[in-house]
Amino acid sequence: MPSPEHQKQGPVRTLLAAAGIAALSVLPIPTPARAAPLDAIGVTQLRARDATLTGTGVSVAQVEASLQGSITAFEVNPAFVVQPVGLFTYIGATGATVVGTFPNAVGVDSSHADTVAGNFYGTVGGVAPGVQHVYNYDANYFYNTLIVGNQPISGSIINQSFIFTSQTAAGQQEVDRKYDNYAFNHGALFISGAGNGDTNNGRVSAPSTSYNGIGVAVYGAPSSVGPTLDNGRSKPDITAPASATSFSTPFVSGAAALLAQAGARGDGGPNTASVATDPRVIKTLLINGAVKPADWTHSPTAPLDTRYGGGILNADNSYILLHAGKHTFSASNTTGSLLGTAPANITGVQDPVAGWDFTTITSTSIADAVNHYVFHPTAAAGVSSYTLTATLTWFRHADESSINDLNLFLYDATTSTTTPLDKSISAVDNVEHLFTLNLKPGDVYDLQILKAGGLAGSATVTDAETYALAYNFAALPESASLALLLVGLPMLFGRTSRRGDVKGQ
Repeated sequence: MPSPEHQKQGPVRTLLAAAGIAALSVLPIPTPARAAPLDAIGVTQLRARDATLTGTGVSVAQVEASLQGSITAFEVNPAFVVQPVGLFTYIGATGATVVGTFPNAVGVDSSHADTVAGNFYGTVGGVAPGVQHVYNYDANYFYNTLIVGNQPISGSIINQSFIFTSQTAAGQQEVDRKYDNYAFNHGALFISGAGNGDTNNGRVSAPSTSYNGIGVAVYGAPSSVGPTLDNGRSKPDITAPASATSFSTPFVSGAAALLAQAGARGDGGPNTASVATDPRVIKTLLINGAVKPADWTHSPTAPLDTRYGGGILNADNSYILLHAGKHTFSASNTTGSLLGTAPANITGVQDPVAGWDFTTITSTSIADAVNHYVFHPTAAAGVSSYTLTATLTWFRHADESSINDLNLFLYDATTSTTTPLDKSISAVDNVEHLFTLNLKPGDVYDLQILKAGGLAGSATVTDAETYALAYNFAALPESASLALLLVGLPMLFGRTSRRGDVKGQ
């Protein structure tokens, strides 16, 4: 008989006709999490930096599909994660709710749910053990009633360690549309496992494929890959180490809770608490802080790696980017050409070499719009080159089949104002990503966000679009290897300084 780490769980319950496409599936059950994974994903380093970052004040949801052979096994046992019973609200298959009581009449303990919870907010081995409250939902009720019915959901960060099986492109589109509508209308952040490569022909599965959520792969075990079945979008978004995607996903959800706590208390800079917790900001910070494996790759039209997304989760890197502060664009202009790219414009002030922004860009029916972020990474002693990592995300709007077309361009304004050094120009993704090596110290760089203009159609849904951007110019010391570069981030903790020293993480 196979061990729990390899035992497969089959489809457990067919969804109601409202979904009409698939069954929910949970993934293999590993042994409980140990402390070592927290080292690998930057949580240990972040706690050394700030021990108060535990998810305090953040309410979360854990949505669980019942295990095979049971319609009620979806609940977390508080004793397993060493948390008080009062932390939990249980919502069963009919919507019946029990607060602060376990065991109870709406469900029974799930070993799968316990292990997910252990990685998410367990006192030992959990990323966010200080969360304010946990809403533990039965997955069929959650999707068929709350998501499909656009009903209120408790918890701003929602972990979904399940997939829809037997999926078609049309079925995936329907599930994605429901989740994207909910995220756009309510500001919920859905974080979902991509699958373990043994269903849906090895391709990423809904709900991890939603535009507005985060799809999570697993590092160190088999994992489903992109692109998506419907239109070839880049999914997953990020990767974390575990034995299966069910258990890498809560690591990412926990990191999102830490960033939400930090953002809410103002760690992103003065007057940023109201925007630093936006799902677009958290998603962008997580992707941009991820560490690239040696075989990571992408292209201008496929912004993320089909296996790893933006890379391996590193909560410390993402927090450093948040703490580097929100910085508005240096300059803006319209092109008047609808050609999809603009010449460099370096008339604005220079931005610090790491940070983030959350703002709106507006094009017109006759002009593209361009926001410019201008940087001057210094020619410091011992620095041979810089690498830029930049991530741009925005929402698919409710009830829209297409998205506004935003693109990223990088120019070396010192040497050329017409030919970009790098670009991310996917026509179908609502994430764009640059990972640009060998940038010359001392040159001036123009990072451009371009929103395509024109009449409403494939490239324009609305004239205005709100986006989140995160960026980092990491210095490569003359004697260092590329591996050191991948986790290096400027340390910009002095608010009075426009840029700071470089420190490898």
